[in-house]
Amino acid sequence: MNSTNQLTVSVLTDNVAGNTFLSEHGLSYLIEFNGKKLLFDTGQSDVFLRNASLMGLSLHNLDLIILSHGHFDHGNGLSFLEGGRLLCHPGCFVKRYRASDMSYIGLGSSRNELQKKFDLITSAVPFSVGERIVFLGEVPRNTAFESKNTSFVLEAGEPDFVMDDSGVALLHDKGLFVITGCGHAGVVNTLEYARKVTGEKRLYGIMGGFHLKQVDRQTVETIEYLKTNRVKHVLPSHCTAHPALEAFYKQFGKHTVRTGDVFRF
Repeated sequence: MNSTNQLTVSVLTDNVAGNTFLSEHGLSYLIEFNGKKLLFDTGQSDVFLRNASLMGLSLHNLDLIILSHGHFDHGNGLSFLEGGRLLCHPGCFVKRYRASDMSYIGLGSSRNELQKKFDLITSAVPFSVGERIVFLGEVPRNTAFESKNTSFVLEAGEPDFVMDDSGVALLHDKGLFVITGCGHAGVVNTLEYARKVTGEKRLYGIMGGFHLKQVDRQTVETIEYLKTNRVKHVLPSHCTAHPALEAFYKQFGKHTVRTGDVFRF
């Protein structure tokens, strides 16, 4: 791979507003890498489009739209788009709720509705997006400390561990850079699976939602794993709560991810 090949991630939606940009509880990144232009998640409204316009970014010539999992704050922005290819896990379309109050948190659009608007591709197994870019599909839950509890339920009342949760592995010349939507499968599970799928053992970066709330065993062991593997870029955002964020900032340096930010690696 050409060492000058650059990964650019533009933050279109995140929980924290940057400068004059809008924010909401959600996530949307524009990823540009190895000649591909990918929209990763769309937040829950048109905020991603409005911020893209403010940033001078066009979303009309995308190679692919990727949905990380079937939660409203990652996929409801799809209602403001039409056309092109859309890739996701087939389990994204289940009806899902918060266990605490049974409020609906699934996608606002059904599979049939999205099939009419997009060239829909679903895959539970790793899917090659292009050279050096892999959609991970369903991430195995192998660690002893991740994805053991959930505050979500499915329509029939059984626990929802968000098995459709996925990410994108980018084979940078300095190692793997993985982007997550929420990280429901666990950051370590996701990175270990990306290593297995790609055959690349070096870990260069991880960015996105980590779904960590407290400085508990999962947070501590995740930080230790990232330190042991000398991951250079660690950028938690979106669904990572402040206690966990502070623990990451202490270990890896503070850089709050804000809407309007553009990261180049």
